[in-house]
Amino acid sequence: MILPKVRDPRLVTVRRGGTLSDAHHHLLAEWAARCAEHVLPHFEAERPDDPRPREAITQLRAWIRGAIGMMESRAAGGHAMAAARPLTGAARHAAFAAGQAGVVAHVAEHDLGAAAYAIKAAVAAAPAGEAEAARRMERDWQRSLLPEEIRGMVLEDQRRRSPICWNVFDD
Repeated sequence: MILPKVRDPRLVTVRRGGTLSDAHHHLLAEWAARCAEHVLPHFEAERPDDPRPREAITQLRAWIRGAIGMMESRAAGGHAMAAARPLTGAARHAAFAAGQAGVVAHVAEHDLGAAAYAIKAAVAAAPAGEAEAARRMERDWQRSLLPEEIRGMVLEDQRRRSPICWNVFDD
């Protein structure tokens, strides 16, 4: 479970009673796409003929551009998560990262799901004894991508939700 019981209105779109603008929603979505895309090779190495996780990222970017509706991106995210279910390790986490990214179009707070699963993929792929270094490296890389407009909000959300995201965002 990566969604909080109490929602932060800054991460809920204006249309749904929150304060998140479309511009910031799109920035969160692109950040989630980049986080998921970074670890996607772990999935594709194991399942090179399964396009569902990559398609979720592609569909999310199409949603950002206004080329498709939210429902299409959300559906692609669900298909990516279905691709993850029979797998284990880095491949599974990478597919879940892509799936979480795809559903950011529907619920912006899934951005941390994409980031957390990407960190889990990096940790699972790390050589023995290097998991903690891999976690920090992936987390720090992700943070380096954050646009200034959403940086503070995302970092605060990471602190708040790290316990329900396997503590992958902890310092």
